[in-house]
Amino acid sequence: MIRDNYLDVSRLIKNKKIFRLFLVVKRHGGVVRFVGGAVRDALKGIEGGDLDLATDLSPDELVEACTEEGLKTVAIGIKFGTVGVIIDDSLLEVTSLRRDVKTDGRHAEVEFTDNWEEDASRRDLTINAVYADEKGNVFDYYNGIEDLEKGCVRFIGSASQRIKEDYLRILRFFRFYSRFGIGEPDKKALAACIENREGLKTLSMERIKEELFKLLLTPKAAATIRIMQDNGILSYIMPEAKAIDNFEFIKNLLNDKDVPDKELHYLFALYQPDESLAENLATRMKFSKREKQKFVSWATSGVTLAELSNKLSIQKIMYENDKEFCAEIFLQNVARNKENIPDFWKKYLDIKATPEPEFPVRGKDIIERGIADRQAIGFVLRELEAQWLDSNFTLSKDELLENARLLNKVS
Repeated sequence: MIRDNYLDVSRLIKNKKIFRLFLVVKRHGGVVRFVGGAVRDALKGIEGGDLDLATDLSPDELVEACTEEGLKTVAIGIKFGTVGVIIDDSLLEVTSLRRDVKTDGRHAEVEFTDNWEEDASRRDLTINAVYADEKGNVFDYYNGIEDLEKGCVRFIGSASQRIKEDYLRILRFFRFYSRFGIGEPDKKALAACIENREGLKTLSMERIKEELFKLLLTPKAAATIRIMQDNGILSYIMPEAKAIDNFEFIKNLLNDKDVPDKELHYLFALYQPDESLAENLATRMKFSKREKQKFVSWATSGVTLAELSNKLSIQKIMYENDKEFCAEIFLQNVARNKENIPDFWKKYLDIKATPEPEFPVRGKDIIERGIADRQAIGFVLRELEAQWLDSNFTLSKDELLENARLLNKVS
């Protein structure tokens, strides 16, 4: 199905210099079209992510055309038909039309083709198989536009076959259902996901983590996780989620808020793990060292909402940990207690704005007071820090150094 002048291309691009690529390919007998997520999101009227482009030129033909026209190319996935084209310091990924020759549930052997419908047929969902040219003409081979309007998320052709080509498509189905779906999931798609769920075990945890984190950010993530769990799908990649209500509560609070590591917060809220489970999840999902440290620290903190109720106690927690931890543990306490806190967001921002206490005395200050022995320096610093903490951070540097002189006499 072709819809003439159906899409406002300005929704897709901000830099019109990109159109130079369209002219280059056209002069060499080919066609370039936008495809996938950017087109889908533009049709839905929302801001999309990275641009994906498709062409009926082979990778070698595309490279040759760009080289002759003075466009720089980068080999970022020639084996799979993807060429990077540099325009105005921006990298555009252009993939040649393909058809699958052989699939094993994780990877596919492909051949290049010049048939647009054949390329569309190998994509996963109808809403992801819509193309658009530079004039806004839209090419929709599998009624993806109609499905998008109805909130129907379904596979192209045989749902089971599409999944068997790459089992990650099970998770992608639920992610896009959570983002665009209306009503109950498509029955054929859900049945195929259940039937093929064993295939999830063949996927790398890196791919699962990336897809799961994207899912956690989608609008209906809590309801979707419930569907996955009730149908025995979640258990093939994760333990049982026992705190979906907690996840849904904090997600509603943070939905439109800018919070660092939001996906990590959502996963923690979903499981409310103790130290052992936090370690297990971090290892299982191959968290980075930084992610694991955060995840486990939240599980072992022991800090309560009551301790985060005034500036002084907040500063003490900050000094023992850091400001970032203090703000993070506030969010996790809210999720754990499912407590509707008045001015919740203001309190979060207040914590982030609270100055982090800094012990004003350094070793060199002690040395300047005539204390040279290393053991004595360490002893004096520890004693002064204890005094400073007991004073609730009120003792000044001069007062502490005066105490250092007295401590030196004692030692």
